[in-house]
Amino acid sequence: MQKILVFGHQNPDTDAITSAISYSYYLSQSNQEVEPEPVALGPVNPETQFALDYFNQPAPRVIETAANEVDLVALVDHNESQQSVSDIKEVSVYSVVDHHRIANFETADPILYVALPVGCTQTVIYQMMKFAGVKPTKEIAGLMIAGIVSDTLLFQSPTTTDQDKKTAEALAEIAEIDLQAFGLDLLKAGANVDDKSALEIAEGDAKSFPMGDYSIRIGQINVVDVADVLKRKDEILAVMQSESIDHSYDAFLLVVTNILTNDSVGLYVGNENLQASFEAAFNTKIDQQTLDLPGVVSRKKQVVPPLTKAIED
Repeated sequence: MQKILVFGHQNPDTDAITSAISYSYYLSQSNQEVEPEPVALGPVNPETQFALDYFNQPAPRVIETAANEVDLVALVDHNESQQSVSDIKEVSVYSVVDHHRIANFETADPILYVALPVGCTQTVIYQMMKFAGVKPTKEIAGLMIAGIVSDTLLFQSPTTTDQDKKTAEALAEIAEIDLQAFGLDLLKAGANVDDKSALEIAEGDAKSFPMGDYSIRIGQINVVDVADVLKRKDEILAVMQSESIDHSYDAFLLVVTNILTNDSVGLYVGNENLQASFEAAFNTKIDQQTLDLPGVVSRKKQVVPPLTKAIED
């Protein structure tokens, strides 16, 4: 069997980490051609650690490169090269399982590519498991639930589909947990920012997106009170500015989301020429590098699409 590394995107969130674990399990149970190992492109965050501890599972080891270990990799919860391992062009992609847009992705050979417009990669993986007759263990089912709850904000995000809800309910029976109680505890575990550095707040769940001729960095952090972040606004903006200079981002938007009210506030640094596009995308004004984002909770559905349209039009 050929060794294969399975991983999600950089700055991994709960879906990225747990999908690497569940997809590796799926491959091990349904495919005899590869020997999968779930790995991560960064350390786990507190929310993900809560899920791993709850189900007594170890965190995947962190890698910086893949080509020094294997020739073959599998991608979950992403496909865009700038979000993947640094040497992605030096390895072959065995498969992709995702729920995001497809951008700047190509391979030399045919591959298995499974993507569905649902709220979480785990929902896609569960459908693959059902088709292949693979039943997750109690622990794997629990981690899959964690991914769904995290990405859908306990089904409050507009990215949530009926398929996500039904999948989570089915997995909750296997995991033998109270879905709502576990989900709320999971989200609260990731909402404490008091012990995070400004860099961790800004970059903990940040992704880069090419939009027109620009490189746009978009981070997101979930809280129970946006004041916990805004009281450190100057410190965080300074870090965002420094990161933008170091990595040539044309703009950096941090979306601070209140998981109780399902509203957000944005912090912005960037090219002055882009400010009008950001204001147009969200129909608001940027005041002292801050913008109100009422009802915005999904980066994938409510931030990236309108911003891309505003910049590229």
